Amino acid sequence: MSLSPTNPSTVGRHAIQADRVFDGERWHGEAAVLVRDGRIVGIGSTGEVPASWPQTRLPAGAFVAPGFIDLQVNGGGGVLLNDQPTVVAMRAIARAHRRYGTTACLPTLITDTREQLRTAIAAARSIAGQDGVLGLHLEGPFISPRRPGVHRPDRIAKPDAGDLAELCELAGAGRSLVTLAPECVPDGFVRKLASSGVRVSIGHSEASAAVAMQAVSDGATGVTHLFNAMRALSARDPGIIGVALAEDRLTAGLIVDGFHIDPVSVRAAFAAKGSNRIALVTDAMPTVGTSLDRFELVGRTIRLVNGRLSTEEGTLAGAHLDMASAVRNAVSLAHIPLDHALRAASLTPARFLGLDNERGILIPGARADLVALTQELGVIATWVDGSADNLKNEANC
Repeated sequence: MSLSPTNPSTVGRHAIQADRVFDGERWHGEAAVLVRDGRIVGIGSTGEVPASWPQTRLPAGAFVAPGFIDLQVNGGGGVLLNDQPTVVAMRAIARAHRRYGTTACLPTLITDTREQLRTAIAAARSIAGQDGVLGLHLEGPFISPRRPGVHRPDRIAKPDAGDLAELCELAGAGRSLVTLAPECVPDGFVRKLASSGVRVSIGHSEASAAVAMQAVSDGATGVTHLFNAMRALSARDPGIIGVALAEDRLTAGLIVDGFHIDPVSVRAAFAAKGSNRIALVTDAMPTVGTSLDRFELVGRTIRLVNGRLSTEEGTLAGAHLDMASAVRNAVSLAHIPLDHALRAASLTPARFLGLDNERGILIPGARADLVALTQELGVIATWVDGSADNLKNEANC
């Protein structure tokens, strides 16, 4: 059945029927999602669908869930934001990930020159809220040189007053995010940035628990790729990991690709924080959606070998990961319940960004951004504003 209604008298109305529907909070059996003019009308039983509404019936075993929201995506479809931090690139990255169920994202710029940073901010201010781009994630350059990961050490910087003013411009760029090391910025920096409306996440940092807690008190609400680029948790030195696991005000991102985090650590994070404070992220690179097996990242060659992206020295360099695979890995590798994994990929990141009344949840009035998945958690189709976007899989319904 076609995913797009063609009868002029019923354009704008559509019912998607499935064995199950997950609305972001709970499951509905033998249900239909009613969509009108790009918004959710409601979820009802299949017998309640008005006869006049065009209908899509998903294959047996398939289900519908809110579209995924990715808070950390460096690239996709052969495009890397650091290569071209433009509106065109942001739109292309968002588009490349839609086939994997991602209906909205934060294109991410890792540590780079001030010129690239300013260009990215200007682009984000221009496109934010359109074409699946919610804003910009600046991961650096104000991070710890002791925890650079794959970031170029010579471009890691200490901020000044001018940098703070530039970062505060992100308040006009949708729901944007800055990852920083709180021990590497001046007193009051986190507070002023957060109070401007920009979300602040702790990452690539050696911060002690006391410093991390001060950052939370000052307005930090996130932890970037928990367990990675931060020192390990220990009994008398909990550090960022301890604070992240204990502090309900923090939402922690997890890269569940089978390489960044052991499945037991994934399970521990979910057990400590619950799916309401864990956000699955991809940290995706331009290889996603392509046959590329290598690319250049800020002057360094990155190779893809057996699903793992790394430098020649073996340092992890982002992930060859999409959100549907992140959900699948959380379930199959870490044994996270499916509804928890789906929530961590949709409603939790939406809530982190303050968008949970319109994204990440299927309630009346919310945006009709949805994904249909098989029992094996493969993507059948993606809808954005109620329109089928994943045309490649249209014939499968």
